[in-house]
Amino acid sequence: MFAVDSGVTTVELDVVVTKDSQLVVSHEPWMSASICLSPQGDTIKAKDERKFNIYKMTYDEVRLWDCGTMGNEKFPQQKKLASTKPLLQDAIVAIENHVKNFTRYEVDYNIEIKSLPEGDNKFHPKPEIFSDLVYNLVDQYLPLDRVVIQSFDFRVLKYWHEKYPEVRLAALVENKKTVEENLADLGFTPSIYSPYFKLLTREDVKLLHTTKIRVIPWTVNEERDMLSMKGLDVDGFITDYPDRAAKFKRTLNIRPNGKK
Repeated sequence: MFAVDSGVTTVELDVVVTKDSQLVVSHEPWMSASICLSPQGDTIKAKDERKFNIYKMTYDEVRLWDCGTMGNEKFPQQKKLASTKPLLQDAIVAIENHVKNFTRYEVDYNIEIKSLPEGDNKFHPKPEIFSDLVYNLVDQYLPLDRVVIQSFDFRVLKYWHEKYPEVRLAALVENKKTVEENLADLGFTPSIYSPYFKLLTREDVKLLHTTKIRVIPWTVNEERDMLSMKGLDVDGFITDYPDRAAKFKRTLNIRPNGKK
């Protein structure tokens, strides 16, 4: 709960789906060779990691993998602790209990639906099924005004816009199209536009603000880049280092403990 204790206002959780339709917090829809040990305690090769497809496993199988003991070389300060990929509802309950008992202020949730057209029925269900699973679970645990759904897959965002218009949406972007082109592809005005931070310009921010769209770039980890983004007048930024970002006193989104 280090991230929440650092004073962030938003927690980001990437979500994938198991064979038995359970929602799991995971950056990839497979077991990452860089951080995960098999149920037998063995490492796996990077070239083989997609064979360990979470969408083809039940959650009882997923929970046998240890994705904490190895640590993550990209985050050397991260503590190495045996841990499994948690269910989304368990992560929410743990955060909410911590907030209630310790930090005593509410946080919002950015929930990223991890899907791509080429992954349909291979690494995840189709956007409609995936989205309904997320909505039905989140609606049980959180008020929807504290939830943002984000995705690189504009099919997901279009579906939520039509079926769940009360939920705020964030368009994740990593292409080199203009802001106007991406918004035209999306077909509606999202609450948030979240590009890779190196693609963002001052003109982009000004344009988005004229249409009442908040700008929250990703993933801003170095303090010099945080300062640069603040200078562009962004509304916040996604970071793996909430302790570094806290000094900027802006709305922040976080990935707790790096990538699981």
